[in-house]
Amino acid sequence: MRNKFLVFGVTIFMAGMVFCGTTQAKSAGSIQIKGSDTMVNLTQAWSEEFMKKHPESFVAVTGGGSGTGFSALIGGTCDIAASSRSITEKEMELAAKKGIAPKEFKVALDGLAVVVNPKNPVSQLTLDQLAGIFSGKITNWKEVDGQDVKIVVLSREVNSGTHVYFKEHVLRKGDSKSKEEFSPEALMLSSSQAIADEVKQNIATIGYYGMGYIGKDHKAISVAKDGSTDFVYPKLEDVVSEHYPISRPLFLYTPGEPAGEVKDFIDFALSTEGQSVVSQVDFVPIKK
Repeated sequence: MRNKFLVFGVTIFMAGMVFCGTTQAKSAGSIQIKGSDTMVNLTQAWSEEFMKKHPESFVAVTGGGSGTGFSALIGGTCDIAASSRSITEKEMELAAKKGIAPKEFKVALDGLAVVVNPKNPVSQLTLDQLAGIFSGKITNWKEVDGQDVKIVVLSREVNSGTHVYFKEHVLRKGDSKSKEEFSPEALMLSSSQAIADEVKQNIATIGYYGMGYIGKDHKAISVAKDGSTDFVYPKLEDVVSEHYPISRPLFLYTPGEPAGEVKDFIDFALSTEGQSVVSQVDFVPIKK
């Protein structure tokens, strides 16, 4: 399911473009998008199609994580923040102090894939087993019917919405009072691509990222809520039905009610054509 819009680092759609996160004045006719690394392929694909329909506009897309996107939105240095999590109360308070009222748009769904090297014999795990592995309570693959090899845990860094979602819904199982954290030995990597690259070359690794990144060099794990329920592979129909237990919405945020080109971009993302792009890059559309 490797998609053709794979992006490394910063994607630039026009030379000399102003980047989200700089202090340079915004160029007329430009849209700056910053945030979720999970969504960077999707927002790039939308941008490419949007500019075909609006040749007078150009769009810059950068990653950095959902938190980085919200910081840029609150700082007034981007037009749209892409996020794989909802904005927090603290971020809303910071925005309010700046006179900003972020507007949320749910634009797609994503199944969060847990991946291992294809040579790893383990192919299915429960949420409890995943919580044990990523928190450091389970440290050897033989404890989950694998080889006698120490587990190498890979995680996104703390600024990532994917990191936050995985911690809240897998390690903490949705319990707001839980204090579970990732293993202190977990390797915190800067992007989904970095996790994909490490899994490809190390049989002992386990990591997670949006299912759009699954490629032939990775094996996605089937996940069960507990020992009495079915193991479910991360695929589109099971994300839509919420049968796959690690699924989430994806969002775009604007610093207020969108207008002009920004509104046109949001409208395009939610249109039939925009939602077909969601499917093309291996995410799940919210509209048929």
